[in-house]
Amino acid sequence: MDLVKLFHDVVETVPAYRAFLAEHDIDPAQIRTFQDFVGLPMTSKDTYTRRHPLPDLCRHGVIGDIVAVSSGSTGEPAFWPRTAADEHAVAARFEEVFRDSFAAHERRTLAVVCFALGTWVGGLFTLACCRRLAELGYPVTVVAPGGDKREILRVVPELAPHFDQVVLLGYPPFLKDVIDAGLPWSRWQVKLVTAGEVFSEEWLTLVASRAGIADPVRGIASLYGTADAGVLGNETPLSVEIRRFLAERPTVARELFGESRLPTLVQYDPGARFFEEHEGTLLFSGDNGIPLIRYHIADDGGLIPYERMLAFARDHGLEPSAPGPERPFAYVFGRSRFTVSYYGANVYPENISVGLEQPEVAGLVTGKFVMEVAEDERRDRHLTVTVELAPGEKPSDGTAEAVGASILSQLRRLNSEFAHYVPEARQTPVIRLRETGDPDYFPPGAKHRYTR
Repeated sequence: MDLVKLFHDVVETVPAYRAFLAEHDIDPAQIRTFQDFVGLPMTSKDTYTRRHPLPDLCRHGVIGDIVAVSSGSTGEPAFWPRTAADEHAVAARFEEVFRDSFAAHERRTLAVVCFALGTWVGGLFTLACCRRLAELGYPVTVVAPGGDKREILRVVPELAPHFDQVVLLGYPPFLKDVIDAGLPWSRWQVKLVTAGEVFSEEWLTLVASRAGIADPVRGIASLYGTADAGVLGNETPLSVEIRRFLAERPTVARELFGESRLPTLVQYDPGARFFEEHEGTLLFSGDNGIPLIRYHIADDGGLIPYERMLAFARDHGLEPSAPGPERPFAYVFGRSRFTVSYYGANVYPENISVGLEQPEVAGLVTGKFVMEVAEDERRDRHLTVTVELAPGEKPSDGTAEAVGASILSQLRRLNSEFAHYVPEARQTPVIRLRETGDPDYFPPGAKHRYTR
């Protein structure tokens, strides 16, 4: 990507960015080199997109041909126009997953869009990208029941027998709900495409088993995307193999990522999106419905060049078997505000998820939870985890005890801060059990939030 060229094109065509540069006393004519470019001030929702009228953020002040709405992590709506050209660029990430992981160029494929439809970005964007694959000649047929679980369970058994494989695309906890409904998934060569959340290898193994996916490396792929810019990167068989290797070696993972918890690990095309690291977070530049220059997305993570990643893997005993594109890696933990702080230790949703995915409790719960640090009447603080029970399960002291023990075991194993900072007497979480679809904590159809 010619970043200087992109910069000057955005300056010329986007009124809001010209105003942004003027506010910072920057003369665009002085930006001539890569070093000049990376010295530009960062943009963000607070400093840029929320401060200007929507048309001024778009090229020539004209809103694109479709608009998506995102609530983000704060609940405040943001509007993201895009064009068909934007969707074609992002479809390349879907194409790589469908071709290299699922061999969809050789197999009749039913793509089932399980992301919410409507103004939200995920469903309609995914629908457009899957239809783009069909335009390119892939034998892909799309059905879009969205987040309606009953409709998914109605249409899949009718359509699946006519295809060689079925690809379910949606958020991880919702896909697990669908899989757990008990259809004969193993008959239909199911594959999964997820986005939006980091999940553990224990989760992947559990869901793969229930869906009849024999090879998770080529049967489940995660996309890293944002409403701001579409899909920025995707898992490849190579990145999945490396991540599975690191899942068994928390110390090695900490050496590579700076933390023992596992991030999403994807590869990205630097010709389409230019990534940078900033104090342990990511920013990117790219051409979109709203062109963005050095845009801070506030996701915790980092970048690893291809050769460095392969050398690191080999130095620690992994000779990857899966071929992969020679492109850089991005790792993404998500946003730090989704953690809770307890006795100075950051407790991450991933730590709790692994506890709920252990064999002794996985059948009792859906995997959804809400964690918070609550005070009792004595003003003592407790790590409290509200857990959704599997359909048909009722709250009981025995289940709460088993769930709490499993979560505690994995917290101590995976989170060294927790194990060392939190007094032993305060480490056992308070478990509150709720039945499936509890309206206060687990309302059906809503995008789930893991912290309060």
